[in-house]
Formats: sequence, C-alpha cells, structure tokens
Amino acid sequence: MEKIIATPCGEIKGTSCNVPDTIAYKGIRYATAGRWEYPKQVKSWEGIYDATEYGHCAYQARAFYDESKNPKKYFYYTEFRKGETYTYSEDCLFLNIWTPETANRGDNLPVIVYIHGGSYTGGCGFEKHFDGPVWPTKGVIAVTINYRLGPWGFACLPELKEEAGHTGNYGLFDQLTAIKWVSDNITAFGGNPDNITIMGQSAGAMSVQHLCTSPLSDGLFHKAVMSSGCGLNNFLIGTAEKSYGFWREVMKRTGCDSLQQFRNLAPEKLYEAWLAAKNEVKGGAMSTFPVKDELFIVSGAKPKVIPYMVGSTSHDMAPPVIHSMAKKWGCKNEPTFVWLFDRMLPGDENGAWHSSDLWYWFGTLPNCWRPMEENDYRLSDQMTSYLCNFAKKGNPDGDDLPIWKAIVPIMGRKKVLILGEKTPRMGRANLPKLIKTMLTNKAVGE
Repeated sequence: MEKIIATPCGEIKGTSCNVPDTIAYKGIRYATAGRWEYPKQVKSWEGIYDATEYGHCAYQARAFYDESKNPKKYFYYTEFRKGETYTYSEDCLFLNIWTPETANRGDNLPVIVYIHGGSYTGGCGFEKHFDGPVWPTKGVIAVTINYRLGPWGFACLPELKEEAGHTGNYGLFDQLTAIKWVSDNITAFGGNPDNITIMGQSAGAMSVQHLCTSPLSDGLFHKAVMSSGCGLNNFLIGTAEKSYGFWREVMKRTGCDSLQQFRNLAPEKLYEAWLAAKNEVKGGAMSTFPVKDELFIVSGAKPKVIPYMVGSTSHDMAPPVIHSMAKKWGCKNEPTFVWLFDRMLPGDENGAWHSSDLWYWFGTLPNCWRPMEENDYRLSDQMTSYLCNFAKKGNPDGDDLPIWKAIVPIMGRKKVLILGEKTPRMGRANLPKLIKTMLTNKAVGE
C-alpha cells in the first residue's frame, strides 16, 4: 500500500512496511549542508517526494572496509547489520517516519524522535533494530534520523569559526535541525508538534542530554529518554579551541594547505588521516565528541524541566558507573523514571550487553537472529507500552503494567524499575554484581 499526503514542504509518498497497519516514510531529506557547513532546513520540494526507500548513511568506518572481517566489529555487525546493504555519502541528512496507516492531520498523536548511538562515529537510523518500530500500533509516531559523524560531524578549526562565527558540533546541529523539521511538518503526518519526545542510546543519549541543556532547543520537545549514556557528558566535554591542534594535525597529514583543499579532499583520504591521527595523537580518542561552543553547548546550562526516562543495562560498559549516573540524574531532575535492563539475551553468553535493550524498546525482535522466547516478546510488549505511555503523558505507567514510580530523593524513594528476567518490578541494583560484571565482562560496546 502507498499513501500520499500533503506537507508544508509539498506532497510525499510513503509505503507499507513490516509492521501491520503502519505506513513508513523513508529517506526524507530534512536539511542540506556542504562539508563543515551548518545545516539548512528543507522548506519545500518539487513534485511528489518518493519516501519509499531509505536515504544514504553518514560516512563512517564501515563505508571504507568490510566490517564482517574485523573481529572488533563482528559482534555488532552480526547483531544489527548482517545481510543488510547500506550506501554512504556526505549527503546524508535524512529522517524516517512511521505512522499508523489511518493517521491523518488533526489526530495529534505523540511523537518520538530517536537519535542513534555509535560513539559519534558510526550508525544510522534504519539498522535492523530500528527498522519498523511498533510504536505506531500503540498510537505513537516514530521518527529516526541520520546525522553527520566522525570528522564530517565534529571537526573544529579556527578558519571555520571565522567563517561561521563558531565551529564544531555539526552533527548536533543536524539533530537540532531534524527536530525542527519534525516540529514544523509532523502535523501533516497526524502528529502533535506540542508533544514530542526525544530519545537516544549511548552517544545518542549523550546527544539528548546536550539537546536538553541547549538554549537553541527551547520549546522543540517536551520529554526525553536516555539509555546507557545519561551523565557521560560531564566527563567528555572540552572546548572547540582545545581541539584545534588535533584537527591541524589531521589537515597536515592530508597535505592540504588551505581550508578549501581540505573541504575538497576525497572522503577516504579524510577518513584515513583522521583515523591515523586519532590513534597516534594524544587526545585523539576524544576528537569527534561535541565541544563547548557557547552556542549549542553553553557553560553552566541547566537541563530543561521536563519528564525524563533514563536507564542502562546490567552488562553495559562500566555498568555500575552508568547505572549510578542514571540515578544521579533522577535525583537532580524530577520527574525521572529510572530503569535497569537485565535480560540475559538468548543465543550467547553476553548477557544484557550495551545496546541490547534496543530490540525491546523498538519492538523489533522479529528482525533479530536470536532464538527469542515468549518471555522476550512479553517483556518487549511491556517496555514499548511503558515508552509509549511516557510519550503520551509524561508517565510510563498504565493500567495493564506493573507500577513504575519516579525517583523522589526527598522522600528517600530511589528504587528503579528492573526490566528483564522477572516481571518488571521496583527494586535496587545489585551493585557488587554490577562491579563484578564490569571486571569480567567480555561484551564490547558500539
């Protein structure tokens, strides 16, 4: 089935997808941008926009080599991408929307805009675990986005600052522009621009936190969800100026003498120079993280006073640390509903590894290679219900769900919702067990 609707940008054609009674609008161009230019939001197009296929992914490591042959990447390749085909380009500013088949202008459905993780260097909005969220079957419109990554998304140079007034954070500005596009256009898809939730995992969760403290995003969204990344920004934020030396070194390694030459450099040459510098230059590991620019990321900015859902997994990267940061966020920002996901996924011995909860939050278990059990489908149904309830009303509770209480430190209420092996329940994490897991865990992160 195909469906054509009229948006402020023009007409657009969507198509049925792998979720019953759902229409997908894939590969919608939300902005344009040249290399190291800030995005310009798309306001119109000619003719009927064909949104029946996904757009390009941002350039990243797997655009330049076969990740199936890289032992360090094989786990996540097998989990989320094996058998799939992706195209890569600097022209990557696309988003995807899934709506109920019957959705029409005026329905005022809540919206979740999801920002993928991947250490700001990898990922896209339509890997297997994102391909077909079940949220529309529960009355919530789903949106996933692509944004610029790695050296394309986070380079910092004084010449760029002189040109635009600021430098760095190009990927974050992409995210902000995508949310603005959704706010301006989602009514046509049956959504409510006054009821938008942003959600992200890992670097996506860190992005959500930056958006929640940025003055540039005021009024654009109304709730936020952060998985396995809440609070990490406090340790990973520097200034644009401190990054200049590193990016000068990258430029030097390419043999470029001017910004124009650097801009025109072939993508594979830029990637090779950045990767070499990242591995060899002190501080290179932090080269593609957001920076404090006093525009998007402002010193001393406070989080927006909105409802939050935050959590992590029991076999996460540094699980006791990430879990403690989630609880700390909850104690400082009310109301916050905190979870710990501890389902030991079937199929191997890696447990509840970093990103494993995404299968359940999106309800995309049928896309997974694992021998999922009845309990997994029941758990996913509960988790998607919690999430969609939160998107609708700022509280995840529902009549058919175990009670989930927000953290209220002044009342001594610091329990979290345990999701996984047993029926969801309020409780406390076993910190000694999380510490032991951190010291012995073999699962990798991405």
